[in-house]
Amino acid sequence: MRRIVAGLLALSVALSVATFSGAARADAFEDILKKGVVRIAVPLDVPPFGSQNEKREPEGFDVELAGMIAKALGVKLEMQQITAGNRIPYLITNKVDIVISVMGLTPERAKQIMFTSPYADTQLAVYGPKALAVSSADKLGNYKTAATKGSTMEIGLTAMNPKAQIMRTEDDATSATAYLSGQTELFATNSLLIPDLQKRNPNKEFEVKFTIRRSPAHMSVRMGEHNLVRWLDSFIFFNTMNGEIDRLHQKYLGVPFAPLPSL
Repeated sequence: MRRIVAGLLALSVALSVATFSGAARADAFEDILKKGVVRIAVPLDVPPFGSQNEKREPEGFDVELAGMIAKALGVKLEMQQITAGNRIPYLITNKVDIVISVMGLTPERAKQIMFTSPYADTQLAVYGPKALAVSSADKLGNYKTAATKGSTMEIGLTAMNPKAQIMRTEDDATSATAYLSGQTELFATNSLLIPDLQKRNPNKEFEVKFTIRRSPAHMSVRMGEHNLVRWLDSFIFFNTMNGEIDRLHQKYLGVPFAPLPSL
């Protein structure tokens, strides 16, 4: 009997500790609502998703989407600038609550952070002049390709051709500059960034050489923040149904939004 009582007591204590630990665990969604502030990281080097206008004010698809999220939550927006290389570290170290930065989902990244359903459809490809005969990654030879370090483009291209000559830059703007200035013969980037680059650089050719992969854009949060990621999925669904996501596509990308599978 004593053993049974002792066992039940131990079980009761264990359950109490587990309950307390679960209750004590921070919840980002609850914290955002309590504090009245949501910290969202966006890029300012990837037009039309994020850039600065002549008044040095942030603008773009991801910037406006961040504002819509804060408004829907009923909280103040605290916006922070990020690059492709520090998107995941900013989440892991709790510097931001949400990252909206044209981020593609990969199984490797999903070991570190959580992704929402996609909010934009894109493809990653290598671009260059028409005269350059490069139709696949294995035909890159000694041609140098600019790609942002840590981006899906850089990771995908390296996997396709480990011997590829890649100039790994700190951000997309530097990659674009490397190609535009002739430091590299090729440029790996997101397909939705090309129209803006063509408009700004009419004398430069941006022919698609080969596709790295299709890469829808997702928002991301810290691992384990199920309430926040679920709310963001609901936000994407609601604004897909009411046409707001399509409005952003038309405004910034010049194409309609074709709904994508949810996670």
